[in-house]
Amino acid sequence: MFDFSQIGFAEIAPFIAVGFAAQMVDGALGMAFGVISTTLLISIGIPPAAASASVHVVESFTTGVSGISHSLHRNVDWKLFLRIVIPGVVGGMLGAYVLTQISAQTARPFVLAYLAAIGLWLLWRGLMHRHREKEPKVVEPLGLIGGFLDAAGGGGWGPVVTSNLLVQGASPRRVIGTVNTAEFFVTVTISATFITALGWEAFTRATVGLLIGGVIAAPLGAMMAKRAKPDLLLTMVGVVLTLTSLYGLARALHWF
Repeated sequence: MFDFSQIGFAEIAPFIAVGFAAQMVDGALGMAFGVISTTLLISIGIPPAAASASVHVVESFTTGVSGISHSLHRNVDWKLFLRIVIPGVVGGMLGAYVLTQISAQTARPFVLAYLAAIGLWLLWRGLMHRHREKEPKVVEPLGLIGGFLDAAGGGGWGPVVTSNLLVQGASPRRVIGTVNTAEFFVTVTISATFITALGWEAFTRATVGLLIGGVIAAPLGAMMAKRAKPDLLLTMVGVVLTLTSLYGLARALHWF
């Protein structure tokens, strides 16, 4: 197991900054912590399964703080929460198991291309239309798919679930708060599955830094989600989803 007594602040400071920035985006827009953090860890040479395990251990804490904060700010739709959390947990267990057994990268370019298209659609809606709230009809399958992709791809719960609920017309503030709160239970399940399969070896200096920065930022993101206007949230979600998906797609296709 990792020796915490050997950690120096200078070594983890960059990861604290990344964790803080990633969680601010995730808490306010309901996505991107996993994508940003996993991309960073893989880029410095950590294997995909270990990177995903590491990030999910961190998210077990950050999503807990974020969920509490969103609840206190009344950003959570508890009926919607119950509809996504159970299939999300099931999907997360399946995705974590698959990643520890075989590569799930084949489908990644197709998923990222789809998410980039959703991001452009949300951006257009945020800029050109006044948001009209409607009750989302397709919910449970989103939880299952989002949980699976989150574990297997190192990030995907927020982009898949948040974006598709927003496309269906759900309240941006409530969607972001609900998806973040449900993510705690999904993430804990995924982390437990990874730890069972891989042990604690994935816990590194980078993990410690991401954890510190993410926990500090979690309450601030929930506050931003409560105060921002629906059309602004839609636009911001569209921008973040489009950029992160296109970046991931380019890397998956080995364009750079």
